[in-house]
Amino acid sequence: MKDKFERHKQPWTAAEIDKLHTLAKKGMALKAIARALTRSEESVKARARADGLPIAKLH
Repeated sequence: MKDKFERHKQPWTAAEIDKLHTLAKKGMALKAIARALTRSEESVKARARADGLPIAKLH
């Protein structure tokens, strides 16, 4: 698995936002959501916070 993401600072698409909302509502962990969206955990966390979504704190 790569340590660095190739998509650095890419804007969120509507499809990615919908998928984030769906996965967060299912109660998936931050790491799993980040992997599913191929984005960093920090990026997912920031977007979820901006949208007011709770993210499960599972490890």
